[in-house]
Amino acid sequence: MKIFAVGMNYILHNKELDGALYKPEKPVIFTKADSSLLKDGKPFFIPDWSSQVDYEVELVVRICRLGKGIPVRFAHRYYDAVTVGIDFTARDWQREARQQGLPWDICKGFDGAAVIGEWQPVSEVMHFRLDVNGRTVQQGCSDEMLYPIDELISYISQFYTLKTGDLLYTGTPAGVGPVHIGDHLQGYLEDRKVLDFHAR
Repeated sequence: MKIFAVGMNYILHNKELDGALYKPEKPVIFTKADSSLLKDGKPFFIPDWSSQVDYEVELVVRICRLGKGIPVRFAHRYYDAVTVGIDFTARDWQREARQQGLPWDICKGFDGAAVIGEWQPVSEVMHFRLDVNGRTVQQGCSDEMLYPIDELISYISQFYTLKTGDLLYTGTPAGVGPVHIGDHLQGYLEDRKVLDFHAR
C-alpha cells in the first residue's frame, strides 16, 4: 500500500502558509510511510522531537484498481470510496525543509501522521470539516481544490503505478493549527461523523 498526499491544493491555505494567493505550476506530491497510517479511532501520540505538530484535515480517496498513465476522463473509475483524514505535519521540521529545499519525509511521514476515518460513497461535491474540542477549526469542499481528484490521479499515475488499496490525501483547506495533548478531534463528511480520536 502506498500513501500519496498533495500539498498546497487550496488557495487560502497557500496564503496562510506563504502569505500569497497562488496555484502551484504542478501538483505538489509527496508520500507517507505505511507506518504513518492511524485508523479505528486509535489515539495520536504527539512526537516529542517536534515543537509544533499541526492538524490538516483532508478528503482521502481509496484507489480500487490497478492503473498506470490514467487519462483524466477515466480517473473516476479508479477510486471507490472517500473519507476524512488528518495529515499531521511537524511544522517546525517542514519550515526547515522548505527553507533548505529538503524532502518532507520526516515532517509528513512519521508514525501515526496519516489518520483515516470511515469510508463513505463518493459524491460529486463533498463538504468536510474538522472539529477540535467541539469547535470547528477547518472546513472545505471538494470543488475548491486547485487540482481536482481526477486530475491528481491522472498526474500521479504518470510516475507511479496505482494499486488497489492505495490512498490519496487530497490537500487541506485553511485553518490548520497545532494539536495539543488531550485534544479531541472529530472529522465530518457532510454531516456524518467519520473520524473521532484523541491526541496523547
